[in-house]
Amino acid sequence: MGNIFASVPDRLDHEMFDELLNDKNIRIERIISLGHVSPESGWYDQECNEWVIVLEGSGTILFEDGREITLARGDYVNIPAHVRHRVARTDPGAATVWLAVHYR
Repeated sequence: MGNIFASVPDRLDHEMFDELLNDKNIRIERIISLGHVSPESGWYDQECNEWVIVLEGSGTILFEDGREITLARGDYVNIPAHVRHRVARTDPGAATVWLAVHYR
C-alpha cells in the first residue's frame, strides 16, 4: 500500500522517478517535476507504449513531428512505442505529479 502524493518535495534539483510496479508486461512509475524539462538533445524513444496522466500541476509534451500537447490535472495521453517525444515544460511554481504506465 502507498499514497501517490506521499513525500512530494517542495524543492527538486532533478526530476524524481519512483517505480511503483514492475512486471513482465507493465511498469508503473510516479514522476515528479518542478520546472524540469528534457534535455534539448534528449528525445524519449521507448520500447513500450506509455500511458501518462497528470495528477497535479501541468506539463507540455513535444513530439518529434512538431505536435505539442499541454496536460493539466486529470489530462492523459497514450504514446505508442517509438514515438519520439520530450517534456518541453513543467510548472516551475508547483510540483507536477505524473503517473506513467509503460506497457507492451
